Amino acid sequence: MNTVRIARLEETALDLDAHLRAVEDPKYGAVTTFVGRVRDNDPDAATTVVGLEYSAHPDAEATLHRIAEQAGDASGAVVAVSHRVGNLAVGDAAVVIAVASEHRAEAFEVCRAIIETIKTDLPVWKRQLEVDGTTAWKGIGG
Repeated sequence: MNTVRIARLEETALDLDAHLRAVEDPKYGAVTTFVGRVRDNDPDAATTVVGLEYSAHPDAEATLHRIAEQAGDASGAVVAVSHRVGNLAVGDAAVVIAVASEHRAEAFEVCRAIIETIKTDLPVWKRQLEVDGTTAWKGIGG
């Protein structure tokens, strides 16, 4: 079964509607989404966060596909997931996930598994930019 409909890194704005269309199927009664946005604060920041700069290992897209496939395979859910790279402003979507399955429990479970595994396993790093010019790099799990 083709559980992964989208799994990619994007340098341009992420389109939630495109992800929803990718998982659309009349046999699925549940669709969940997750959108992770850049916020203007962080517990480690001394001042206001004004943006993030994401960079990725060359294998990151393949890793993202594997994460999506492993999460969706067990339940029969279909997945569309993208992660931004490059410069993002406060409010921009950094991660978009759409999951469709026959029932809501599986859709929620798969969606959560994907974002949690992205945070621990995806080789993407971010540089946090603060209003006072301070920057801080955070790696996998950060």
